[in-house]
Amino acid sequence: MPITIPASLPAFDVLSAEGVMVMSQTAAQTQDIRPLRIGLLNLMPKKIQTETQFARLIGATPLQIELTLIRMSEHQAKTTPSEHMDEFYHAFQDVKHLKFDGLIITGAPIEHLPFSAVTYWDELVEVFEWTQTYVHSTFGVCWGGMAMINHLHGVQKHLLETKSFGCFRHRNLVPASPYLRGFSDDLVVPVSRWTEMRQAEIDAVPGLVTLLGSDQCGPCLVEDAAHRALYIFNHLEYDSHTLKEEYDRDVASGAQVRIPLNYYPDDDPAKTPLNRWRSHAHLLYGNWINEIYQSTPYNINEIGR
Repeated sequence: MPITIPASLPAFDVLSAEGVMVMSQTAAQTQDIRPLRIGLLNLMPKKIQTETQFARLIGATPLQIELTLIRMSEHQAKTTPSEHMDEFYHAFQDVKHLKFDGLIITGAPIEHLPFSAVTYWDELVEVFEWTQTYVHSTFGVCWGGMAMINHLHGVQKHLLETKSFGCFRHRNLVPASPYLRGFSDDLVVPVSRWTEMRQAEIDAVPGLVTLLGSDQCGPCLVEDAAHRALYIFNHLEYDSHTLKEEYDRDVASGAQVRIPLNYYPDDDPAKTPLNRWRSHAHLLYGNWINEIYQSTPYNINEIGR
């Protein structure tokens, strides 16, 4: 079954060309089934790129997905056309009366700031609290995951002296987890961040279970069953060239930046990077969607009760 998105959304043509099953909202309304309602709270500046990355992953499952794009109510996007935001995005305050089977909260390039210094922090805290009664399962990604685990459990993020940047090997720590069905014993995950979460601090919180971790860059995927949440601090959703775009941008700005580790063949930026994480990205988000489908109420209004 396909993902349901507006036919005019840029992701529609991109994903159709890739063979991902997509369906217009008009066609979806003729089917006598309840699609899963998944929200994407997109905090990234390149919103079109980010919404396409996540739509690709959740649209690859055999279930019909209704994707709702959400923005912070008062924060104005500076790098995405206002016409795109007006046509496709809903302010959180306008959708918070709705129930969602799943919600993805993306990262944001503000990790150097204390959480409380983020201009939309108060509303984001409202989102975190809202998920406990209006969302069946929440997936916090990179800074979004760090922010949510900090709010709910007090786990701190720590600044790094140098950017953790590249493709790092991670270990499958809980092979029996339903979220890791089909996973290898180890895998490559793209990483791009100036902060870290520390395993000892996560281990000190009862109920938090680290599913994926790296000896080089620490915990990656954490399950928080009590809050029906997953937190991933790295970027399985990245496209093949996302790290290249970040590297090229930094080089063009004159910043002192090292080549992303284990990304280019022979560590040569002139060569085309190889995507070695795509299959695990599809597995993870497919497993997450499947777990939602298996446990969410058929009557969406029963979520949170």
